[in-house]
Amino acid sequence: MAQVSRNKQVILTDYVTGFPKQSDMNIVDSTITLKIPEGSNDLVLLKNLYLSCDPYLRILMTKDTTAELGALTPGSPLTGFGVSKVVESRDPDYKKDDLVWGMTKWEEYSLIPTAQILFKIEHTDVPLSYYTGILGMPGMTAYAGFFEVGSPKKGENVFVSAASGAVGQLVGQFAKLHGCYVVGSAGTKEKVDLLKNKFGYDEAFNYKEEPDLNAVLKKYFPEGIDIYFENVGGKTLDAVLLNMRVHGRIPVCGMISQYNLDQPEGVTNLAHIIYKRVRVEGFAVFEYYHLYTKFLEFVLPLIREGKIAYVEDVAEGLENGPAALIGLFTGQNVGKQVVVVAHE
Repeated sequence: MAQVSRNKQVILTDYVTGFPKQSDMNIVDSTITLKIPEGSNDLVLLKNLYLSCDPYLRILMTKDTTAELGALTPGSPLTGFGVSKVVESRDPDYKKDDLVWGMTKWEEYSLIPTAQILFKIEHTDVPLSYYTGILGMPGMTAYAGFFEVGSPKKGENVFVSAASGAVGQLVGQFAKLHGCYVVGSAGTKEKVDLLKNKFGYDEAFNYKEEPDLNAVLKKYFPEGIDIYFENVGGKTLDAVLLNMRVHGRIPVCGMISQYNLDQPEGVTNLAHIIYKRVRVEGFAVFEYYHLYTKFLEFVLPLIREGKIAYVEDVAEGLENGPAALIGLFTGQNVGKQVVVVAHE
C-alpha cells in the first residue's frame, strides 16, 4: 500500500494589489500519496529541499499577468525555482534519489511534469542550496545578462543596482574578474560594507542616503557609465540615463521598485538613449539556458578556488517562506534569500 505523507503547502489566497502581505499566502497542511498514479508518464514525484525567493514572483501574483510568464492561480500553491530529490519517476531520464533543480511548487512534495525540470545536479561538492542561486537561475541571470547582453570590455565602467542581492552580488564580481571598474548601490550600511569588503566592488553607496542620485553617479563615474545592470528602475534608471557613456549598454534584469506600485513611476530622461546611442535590452534567463554547461565551467572553479564570494540569507521551514518572500521588497534579506523545506 502506498505511503501517505503530510504535505505542507504555501497557497496564494488571492491576486495581489499593491504591496504583498503575509495574508496573501496561507500555510495549509494537506496530504499526498507518495506514489505516481498508474498510467501517468513523464512525471516525477519530488521531495523539495530548498526554495528560491525571487522578486519576479510578485509579478506572477498579479491578476493580469500573462500565462506566458507563468501566472499564479489563487487557491493553488506558489510555484518557483527549487532544489529537489526524486522520490519516484516515470521518466527514464530521472531515477530515484537524483537531485535536480528547476520549477517546482511551494510545498513539501510535488508531482510535476519532467518538462518543468531544468537540470540534474551532477556536482555535489558545493552546498545544494547554491542551486537556488549562484549555480541556478540567479547565477545564470547574472552571467547571461552581463556577458551576453552587456557585452563587456576590459576597463569599462559598470554600475549595478540592488547590488547585494542574489543577482547583483554576482554581476559585480563577474565584472571585476573581467577587469572592469565596478560601483554598486544598496539600501543599508551593512550591505554597502558587504559590497566593498566581501564582493570586491570598487565603490558602493546607500541610495537611501543620497538625495541626488545624479550627483552621486557623477562622483563615482566622472567619465560616465558603460554598462548599467538594471535591477531597480524608477528614479535610479532616470539618474543613470544622464550618466551613460556613448554606446553604453543597459541589460534590464528587473525593476523591483515598480512591482508594488499601482501606477509605475515615469522615466523622464529617455531622450539620452538617443543622444548617447545607448542600447537598452530586457532579457529573460530561460533564453540562455543552453549556455548552462559553459556557465558551470566558468563558475565552479571560481567557487572551489575561493575566487568568488557568495552570501545566502536562509529561512528555516516552509511556514517562514511568505515572510522571507515579502522581505525582498523591504530589503530585509542580505544576499540570496533561500527557504529550507527539508534537509536531505
